[in-house]
Amino acid sequence: MTFRAQHLLGIEHLHPSEITTLLDLADKYAEDNRKGRAHRGVLEGLTQINMFFENSTRTQASFEIAGKRLGADVMNMAMQASSIKKGETLIDTALTLNAMRPDLLVVRHPHSGAVDLLAQKVNCAVLNAGDGRHEHPTQALLDALTIRRAKGRLHRLSIAICGDVAHSRVARSNIMLLGKMENRVRLVGPPTLLPSGVEDLGVEVFHDMREGLEDVDVVMMLRLQKERMDGGFIPSEREYFHRYGLDAEKLSHAKPDAIVMHPGPMNRGVEIDGTIADDINRSVIQEQVEMGVAVRMAAMDLLARNLRAARGAQAAGVMV
Repeated sequence: MTFRAQHLLGIEHLHPSEITTLLDLADKYAEDNRKGRAHRGVLEGLTQINMFFENSTRTQASFEIAGKRLGADVMNMAMQASSIKKGETLIDTALTLNAMRPDLLVVRHPHSGAVDLLAQKVNCAVLNAGDGRHEHPTQALLDALTIRRAKGRLHRLSIAICGDVAHSRVARSNIMLLGKMENRVRLVGPPTLLPSGVEDLGVEVFHDMREGLEDVDVVMMLRLQKERMDGGFIPSEREYFHRYGLDAEKLSHAKPDAIVMHPGPMNRGVEIDGTIADDINRSVIQEQVEMGVAVRMAAMDLLARNLRAARGAQAAGVMV
């Protein structure tokens, strides 16, 4: 198995073979989870700290479940009540945690690059659970696993990422991952919700949903991230749904067996029609949630192996 990373901070620095290694392991964990097979010895004796500076339901819960299924001692820190609120810097928080000698640190932070900064200050494996508009690597990996299981492959597919791309770290990570795996990626949305320099991302750009969805294999909808908007990016939610919300008529332009995805939480009637979201023949949204646990189990398993190997080599060096 090829996976050399010490941390999982983003997709950008992962080799396609490392992505495949992680997805293969996650696939096994997904099947074992369905069969109720336990793997509590994998992280036994290791401590996992979850630090979420932003609210989260799916990501935090799945990291916690993943750690417990692998046997880790899991601690969730209430960052809203932490010393950060008393003026402590992020670096001081990192140094304080590092003194407690954790093994796995899962971090979500509203500022891009904050997780990378933390990783430079601690002697443990750090997993990025989303930082600002930068990246959300485990979401892209669980999306990739969902696609691979539904389509039987993760290459040479036509995939449309639709909606609020400009504010989405999910979109950024997915664009990189899907590009590395030789897929054709389309971005679909109004000009106000597409990032500057979009033409340099190696994607096709569409401002019309019907054109953008023509003959695609996968339709990935994104949430309107109003909390990151500081201006009038859309005329109204009603107008946005009319032009860019996924409904049966727009979906009919995709391939008949195209799957529908959404990272959640969904705004029904804004980004996606509820009937489409609940269509068991097209929607894989619940499968995405399920694969999130398996992918996070695989990520922590692989990072823990590398951590133990590095500590073992360090100890041997000290003894010499």
